[in-house]
Amino acid sequence: MEKIRIAVLTATRAEYGILRPLIERIYTDKDLELSLLVTGAHLSAEFGNTCQEIADDGFPIAVKIPILETGDTAAAVSRTMANALDGFGRYFEDHRVQMLVVLGDRYETIAVCLAAMNARIPIAHIHGGEITEGAVDDAIRHAITKLSYLHFPSTKAYAERIIQLGESPERVFPVGALGVENIRKVPLLSREELEASIGFSLEGDYAVVTFHPVTLEKSGAEVQFQELLDALDAFEMKYIITKANADADGRVINQMIDQYALAHENVYAIASLGMRRYLSAVRYCTMVIGNSSSGIIEAPSFQVPAVDIGDRQRGRTAAASVIHCKADREEIRKAMEEAVAMKRRLEKEPVQNPYEAEGTSEKIAAVCKDFLLHDRIDLKKTFYDI
Repeated sequence: MEKIRIAVLTATRAEYGILRPLIERIYTDKDLELSLLVTGAHLSAEFGNTCQEIADDGFPIAVKIPILETGDTAAAVSRTMANALDGFGRYFEDHRVQMLVVLGDRYETIAVCLAAMNARIPIAHIHGGEITEGAVDDAIRHAITKLSYLHFPSTKAYAERIIQLGESPERVFPVGALGVENIRKVPLLSREELEASIGFSLEGDYAVVTFHPVTLEKSGAEVQFQELLDALDAFEMKYIITKANADADGRVINQMIDQYALAHENVYAIASLGMRRYLSAVRYCTMVIGNSSSGIIEAPSFQVPAVDIGDRQRGRTAAASVIHCKADREEIRKAMEEAVAMKRRLEKEPVQNPYEAEGTSEKIAAVCKDFLLHDRIDLKKTFYDI
């Protein structure tokens, strides 16, 4: 029997790290053929050439399609999206793909989904139904939901929102978060191995910091990130700072990170730690700081508090270990003090991570396989009225 070809799209380091258990499951399934589509920041030296991480993991890459434009203005983002629509439109025209699997809410992703829609390729969407009111990602995520056929939200509440958007409950499967599965399945580094890997001492307290632009706010990324840096100066601890994605104003933040690291011996800055090193760093840290989804989705499973800054993640379900604050240096400082105290409490009173579930990647692969093997896909969707 001819294998079923499932394409998986990845454009950023964080996206690949989350998708890795599903990629491995598809790759090792005797009935499935993995078609790994690599694009975006993965192919940029500026963002760490993270395509190499995929190669190091031993997964065959079906295609590399460069789309990233120079610059991080709104116009450059639009040109990148146009490149993705054109490049993947041509790829889907020339290559047989029976399903496209995508994650989340990035602008490259919606462009690729539009190309897949035109090619009549069914789309399976992971992490739909979520709310992040401070970023354009929110609108992109919901638009991808309407372009998609199968839905794999991380919680039942998000599944209900997808159904509210008119998707049939028969195609919506709440399965938990793949990022949490990584924590349970990937052998993490010891603290000493992590130190040796990055060449930076982690003796004492340290925090993991990631801050991305908030794309729907008028105040610039530079102003907000400076507030964060000023707050970091108030504490005698070390910081691992991972750089921002290829979003509008992302390069501004990354330049500020480089300057800050040069001026502070207690700071280690890197474009990408990779999934294993990143999760290892979170495992041993005192707190996670910034506005990345990892502070909300993965950090609670380590019983590590997260200081969530600003509105980028506003609206997302969060564990009790997540501390929300404004992008103001004094508020961030107070939240960090609260996180230090919370870290001690979590050792005795652990929190429940709402994104944790068993067998996430197994469930996603099984559902996709079932729909394809038994010819259960009809792209003429009807709107499901509640």
